[in-house]
Amino acid sequence: MAAKYRVLVTDYAWPSLEPEKQVLKAIDAELVVSPDGQESSEALLANLATDVDAIMTNWAKVTRNVIQASPRCKIVAHYGVGVDNIDVATATERDIVVTNVPAYCVDEVSDHALSLLLVQARRVIVYDRAIREGRWDVKVGDPVRRIRGKKLGIIGLGRIGSCLAGKARALGLEILAYDPYLGDEKIKERGGTPVDFPTLLKESDFISIHAPLSKEIGTAGMFSADEFKSMKNSAYIVNTARGGIIDEKALYVALKEGEIAGAGLDVLPTEPVQADNPLLTLDNVILTPHASFWSEESVTNLQVQAVEEVLRALTGQRPASPINPEALKSGPNGSNVQCRC
Repeated sequence: MAAKYRVLVTDYAWPSLEPEKQVLKAIDAELVVSPDGQESSEALLANLATDVDAIMTNWAKVTRNVIQASPRCKIVAHYGVGVDNIDVATATERDIVVTNVPAYCVDEVSDHALSLLLVQARRVIVYDRAIREGRWDVKVGDPVRRIRGKKLGIIGLGRIGSCLAGKARALGLEILAYDPYLGDEKIKERGGTPVDFPTLLKESDFISIHAPLSKEIGTAGMFSADEFKSMKNSAYIVNTARGGIIDEKALYVALKEGEIAGAGLDVLPTEPVQADNPLLTLDNVILTPHASFWSEESVTNLQVQAVEEVLRALTGQRPASPINPEALKSGPNGSNVQCRC
């Protein structure tokens, strides 16, 4: 006997989908899993979406064509925070709610950002590489400067940025914050000194990015040649948000020419990193594989919270974290869900 609901999983990065299966068992829903994962083509996903009631996605692109191919779809649930891989506008046109999981990895990402900052500042990777090459020399890491009293500029003082601010203050860092969506008082409440973007660039010893990727709000290519020239040549930049916020070619030039001291990147515009990426030739770059969200605890939370949004949408309840609440005004695909924004 066919299941009552079908849920497409475009891709995932964890060992199993058992948490999703357990949650969906309560409403007689089965999973349809793309065989190609993150590399799934638009055509394949559109074909798989034709008879599903919900779509769950991690990194794969859920495009206009994929959404339009799914007449029964009520929800596109994202495994994560940013939804730049989903055509939210098309989903909204179709009264399909798009959800995310905004708080599952706050500690993990802020820890990761702080780790990238610390290993750069303390030159940990430089020392490790030197020792493996047979050099036991404390001076190989020069210049090494005291962290206490330095300024950390945070772009985006939301959940993760605020969490990082608290951890960084404990190390004696002064927090400068640029967030055009928060008033000065809110920024102060969250432990930051409000500054404009040019001031943050000019005064920060470290910069950590915690903003969404969006052309509409101006974060796509936010860091380019002019921005790197405005930074201290002793400054480090850390990005655990989205790769497209940084112009990668401009970053390479800035690092190569010594316009800034280094970069710690968990995200890149193209992932996985390509073998010919020039950043791989530089010693003042640390790269991790989009791993800042990862811990056993956070992944389990992510799976459960994402699939619970699907359960809510399919059973006529209001999702907890809608990205496009306007799609709920008449209910997803005509359901009786009411928006209580």
